[in-house]
Amino acid sequence: MATPLSHIFHLYSRLGFGITYPEAKLLADKPLNEIINGLIVSSTIGNYLTVVSKEDIPAKKDLKEEGMNKRDYNQLITRKTQELNSAWMKRLLETKNVLLEKQTLFWHGHFACRIRHPYLMQELNNIHRKFAFGNFRDLLVEVSKSPAMLLFLNNQQNKKQHPNENFARELVELFTLGRGNYTEDDIKEIARAFTGWGFDRDTLEFRFNIKQHDAEEKTIFGRKGPHGGEDVINFIMSRKETAYFLTRKFYRFYVNETVNEQHITELAEFYYLNQYNTGALLKKIFTSKWFYDPVNMGCNIKSPVEFIIGLSRTFKLNYSNYALLLRLQRQLGQVLFYPPNVAGWPGGRSFIDQSTLLMRMKLPSILLNKGQLEYDREMDDPDDFEKYASVNNADLGVSMNWNEMVTPYEKMPFEAICKSFLLKLPETGVLNAILQSPQNDTKERILQLVSLPEYSLC
Repeated sequence: MATPLSHIFHLYSRLGFGITYPEAKLLADKPLNEIINGLIVSSTIGNYLTVVSKEDIPAKKDLKEEGMNKRDYNQLITRKTQELNSAWMKRLLETKNVLLEKQTLFWHGHFACRIRHPYLMQELNNIHRKFAFGNFRDLLVEVSKSPAMLLFLNNQQNKKQHPNENFARELVELFTLGRGNYTEDDIKEIARAFTGWGFDRDTLEFRFNIKQHDAEEKTIFGRKGPHGGEDVINFIMSRKETAYFLTRKFYRFYVNETVNEQHITELAEFYYLNQYNTGALLKKIFTSKWFYDPVNMGCNIKSPVEFIIGLSRTFKLNYSNYALLLRLQRQLGQVLFYPPNVAGWPGGRSFIDQSTLLMRMKLPSILLNKGQLEYDREMDDPDDFEKYASVNNADLGVSMNWNEMVTPYEKMPFEAICKSFLLKLPETGVLNAILQSPQNDTKERILQLVSLPEYSLC
């Protein structure tokens, strides 16, 4: 049974970063389940990011031996973080494993982490990629043991005599249960359970320091015993509140920022009964009839990264200067590996204000029609690595083939062209103004369509 084009455009806007009309047309004769299965199968295996090596980042104690001062070290960290950002953006632009990278982007926001150590950030990102569709418990254990998260949330300082509660609090509040499903006493006891979890600063690998671990009895969620970190994770997994908390985040990311409580119950119970199999949950979402209801189409706001990547992939843009992509991320309000805090990016309407919406509407002209990119050289964060990224406004280093892009749309009705680029159409008057514009060629119509506020919806 053939699949409506509207379903394909919707599916790829959520599972990936959009799809062109010619690509969608090739899929239209296939049943929807076959298209979904193809997406999932193609995305189960992907390559890790490897742009930063362990040897690239000397330990601070070795700086003198390396002939580096503090300023040199900071510039090295900045440069390598920039390279890591560019490597993932390049992957997002080129990958065929779109669902894998989309789900990695989801975990990147869920387990938000920001430290000045690009190698450890890269390794955390690869954990997100490795366990993207696997069992959530396995992912949570690996994230909890990752040096990046141990460093970010101070568990390296969590010792028997002086428990540090930072990781314990974020584990239950932001990563699993959500507020209201634990007590302050639970946090204190969970912190004790994770004492001794740290990493070796020479090997940059997880290390359990038994001498710093509190092995005495603890009471966590009403359970008494000499609990350790993995015991706590098992307790968390046994509580349905975790399944409901995670399902809400998946739903807001993939379906609708306004949740349907009936759907949440259906999905959370499924996730719990399937032992937190994330791949199975995602497939259930994408194969549900309600996923394709009109209320769930064109209702979410693209994140800045989704906007940049979607525009670039749709128009097959080539970048010779990836520093440009760093600057665009900053101007639109989302820089990969640079979340605002441990809660990550709030998403949705938080990405839109007067400045960022204007930038989104100008960006197609800038990238597709040789416009001018203006930016403020003043940086509000001394650690902001973009101050080392230079962009020549006279030549942004972006190229595309407009003839190849326009050809499939030349003989298409205007309404069909609109639906190829916009999941939610604006008022009729707006479309009529484009149709009646003096500059009435197909290229100009497409440019005007992707410069509308509605292009920010997915």
